[in-house]
Amino acid sequence: MRRIELKVIARAKKEEVLKLSEDSYKIKVSSPPEKGKANKRIIELLSEELGVKKQDVRIVAGETSNKKIVEIRSECS
Repeated sequence: MRRIELKVIARAKKEEVLKLSEDSYKIKVSSPPEKGKANKRIIELLSEELGVKKQDVRIVAGETSNKKIVEIRSECS
């Protein structure tokens, strides 16, 4: 199991995932931080970036913050 730190920018004009270090990413999502919409999009983008299933990505800290800790259950391909 792997944990990574995220810095999230919601309501961004352009969506992107930027790798800052081995365990740190900056993610920009167009979704608003309301009713879990941004969190859902974060999981989708991160799973695509890391090549894992969406169900293998889980936010373990920072649900309502722009700084989050995410747990990846399977190793990246």
